Amino acid sequence: MTALDDLLTCLRFPSVSTDSRHHADTRACAQWLVAKLTSMGLTTGLHETPGHPVIVAKNKHIPGRRTVLLYGHYDVQPAEPYAEWKSPPFEPTIREGVIYCRGATDNKGQLIAHVSGLAETLAKYGDLPVNLTILFEGEEEIGSPNLKPFLEAHRQELACDVVAISDTGMVAPGVGTFTYGLRGIACMEVKVHGPSIDLHSGIFGGAVANPATIAARLAASLHDDQGRVQIPGFYDAVKPLADWERSAWEELGDADAETLSLTGVPALFGEAGYSDRERRWARPTAEVNGIGGGYQGEGSKTVIPREAFVKLSFRLVPDQNPEHILDLACAYLRAHAPASVRLDIHRGHTGQAYLMDPQGPLGQAAQRALTQTFGGKIALIREGGSIPIVQAFKDVLKADTLLLGLALPDCQAHAPNENFPIANFEAGIRLNQALLTELGK
Repeated sequence: MTALDDLLTCLRFPSVSTDSRHHADTRACAQWLVAKLTSMGLTTGLHETPGHPVIVAKNKHIPGRRTVLLYGHYDVQPAEPYAEWKSPPFEPTIREGVIYCRGATDNKGQLIAHVSGLAETLAKYGDLPVNLTILFEGEEEIGSPNLKPFLEAHRQELACDVVAISDTGMVAPGVGTFTYGLRGIACMEVKVHGPSIDLHSGIFGGAVANPATIAARLAASLHDDQGRVQIPGFYDAVKPLADWERSAWEELGDADAETLSLTGVPALFGEAGYSDRERRWARPTAEVNGIGGGYQGEGSKTVIPREAFVKLSFRLVPDQNPEHILDLACAYLRAHAPASVRLDIHRGHTGQAYLMDPQGPLGQAAQRALTQTFGGKIALIREGGSIPIVQAFKDVLKADTLLLGLALPDCQAHAPNENFPIANFEAGIRLNQALLTELGK
């Protein structure tokens, strides 16, 4: 079976971690990975958690060699809306050298690239240039709730000098990209309760507050007209950009045009005084991820709904504490809600922002591996997305993480028609081999 066959097989598992209907599929994917890693000669175990299982695999660890922990996740996002897929979301389809499937980029394509690189090296040499520990989980798409406790419980078994992850992006095709920073995250859902039942909007309209209206006002009040978050204290701990970062990002070209093309928006919008990349990579945000309430069917139903909801997420930058931000947001929303409604606020998952020095010895090794794989100048970036476990690796294992992405800007991760070029998959195999060689020196 070729490396590409392995990837296509892995993609066929609908390992959607958030959907209980796919729990058996998620476990089956984990079991397939265990069998694959074992067949390569690695000592492999499947560890149960309160959620989906964690996979740990190792080669023979030899004193004096650097220990590298390779992380990835085998769970994927839901595929809905199905109607927008051009081919079945869990039947990988290749069109013009690109694989279309849920999980193709996030994260199975990148994960299997590393597995395939390891398989080739082990088959050729019988060993690796480093002590390797593999850690694959099945809950990244739901915030990795059980992985930090797993790290703490297996601290000695997972001890390492550095962590390597390919779950981020490239700035452009063929441009090796080293992500040295990630935004953190904090989520919440706000329910606005009004009357005990839906009310006739003619009989009671004007006499009671409408929860849908209040929810909309609260959501709209989070920003000023230029997109700056209005929660008091929100920006107090924000770590400012270094001058070298601004200069390096400016050299990457016109981000405005790329963002316009990728998103389809008529014009860009955001916090004044910052470039598109600075807004997406190094500034905190408050976003409305969902809002609703009342009648959603065809035609009219003239009611005042008894409740409405707003789902919020905050993307955070270095030195912001997610729990403190949720405290500030809760206080703000309660202060701005009228006495005519009651708020019920549920805190969701959180994750710290991450930042490392890309010019240290480990960062230099990563940059050399990227140069060997892709050639040309390496892009040093932060990313706007969040991988909460990266900070947990720092907190628990005291190890920095090398984020070497293989995803293209138009990969459609988390959206219909997610895709991954075969060329990037093959480059990922070479990157794995170059990285371990550099880290083994």
